[in-house]
Amino acid sequence: MRRAEPPLVSAEEMEAQRRAMEEVCALNERPGSYCIVTYGCQMNAHDSQVLAGMLSAMGMVTAPSREEADLILVNTCCIRDNAERKALGNMTWLKQLKAKHPGLLLCVCGCMTQQPKMARVILRQYPFFDVAFGTHNLHRFPSLLLRALETRRQVLEVREETGHIAEGLPIRRESPFKAYLTIMYGCDNFCSYCIVPYVRGRERSRSAEEILREAEGLLKDGVREIMLLGQNVNSYGQDLSGDASFPRLLTRLDSLGVPRIRFMTSHPKDLSDELILAMAGAKAVARHLHLPVQSGSDAVLAAMNRAYTRAEYLERVRGLKNAMPDIALTTDLIVGFPGETEQDFMDTLSLAEAVRYDSAYTFIFSPREGTRAARLPNFVDKDTAADRITRLIALQERNTAEIYAELVGTRQTVLVEEKAKRGGGQVAGKCGRNITCNFAGNAALIGRFVDVTVTAAGHNTLKAERVLE
Repeated sequence: MRRAEPPLVSAEEMEAQRRAMEEVCALNERPGSYCIVTYGCQMNAHDSQVLAGMLSAMGMVTAPSREEADLILVNTCCIRDNAERKALGNMTWLKQLKAKHPGLLLCVCGCMTQQPKMARVILRQYPFFDVAFGTHNLHRFPSLLLRALETRRQVLEVREETGHIAEGLPIRRESPFKAYLTIMYGCDNFCSYCIVPYVRGRERSRSAEEILREAEGLLKDGVREIMLLGQNVNSYGQDLSGDASFPRLLTRLDSLGVPRIRFMTSHPKDLSDELILAMAGAKAVARHLHLPVQSGSDAVLAAMNRAYTRAEYLERVRGLKNAMPDIALTTDLIVGFPGETEQDFMDTLSLAEAVRYDSAYTFIFSPREGTRAARLPNFVDKDTAADRITRLIALQERNTAEIYAELVGTRQTVLVEEKAKRGGGQVAGKCGRNITCNFAGNAALIGRFVDVTVTAAGHNTLKAERVLE
């Protein structure tokens, strides 16, 4: 259902948070430094940058390490059991740190705390934590922190979805030349295995004018690459009035002069011909698309509620490659979904072979409480699932090696991000295909686009030489 404007958090509420930041900053005994530990996706990483912006506005600086911080904030993920266990394990370790430093303030937020009753369980099982809040009230962190500092008591606030968007929050980016830009929040797809709609809410698109205004500001700040974020960017604008759509937004952003634009994540069912043409016609949009398929079996795709078939997915892939022969595709793949047969798995292998992804994130099915898939019968046993993912990874590694070898001798444009981890007078950055390239250079190149020729293929990276003209 389309609406006239995105619902915004009220000006009064935002002013209250601004005043709370000022009050925290004025406290004599406020924390002086902070450390944020982030789990999960790019959306979580962007949330952490917003939280860092708030903490900086409250007069705090980044601590060199967790051991030296006065405040530690754990931004959690619950999309898979492994991410949740990692976060909980880290929180247990913090108990020992707080015992050594009783004044340490501990906060927890994110998708895991947004789950029903989970925040209350966390504070009961981890009573040494001081503040817990969810994804829908991230903008209220300053007032929650102020209350905890003033009362010296635990503060818990996890709101049900409000469907509102908070504009104008401070942000502290990790890179001066790369930036995340959220264009929408939430998800309406309700894939049967996925917890995201329950912890991130329904889809809410930001207004195109706000997005363009933010992009213009990033460009003025010297940002060279913008990553557009959304749980499903392809459905951007479907909840807005008028002709708002992701292809139109992408075209308008391309006209601003941003040197490179990336985006994720794209749902295959919403990958339209219009979007493919917009990508192909854009100067700045990188020739890389992350297009999660999850399975190559129609039976499994239907059980996952993915709303497309294997044939429809492959048709979209053909459309992309016809319009952009040099496009790189990456994906997500799940094995061991309830009821998955050996033939279903073989269908996944054959699809991965047909598409030839540059790389793939591969996972064994992880049941999430509250999702439909968690209640399905015929769970695949651990040994079978482990065997299948081993075979899938072997196939993908072979495809990756072949694709990387085919890139030897090609010319690529790299945004230099850092000195190479192996040193030796090398720098590293991502090319348009989103592959890390290492080549000889110095720190003066960081933040610049450099043309290189690929000279050799590594396991996960490319070696290259700078093109000198």
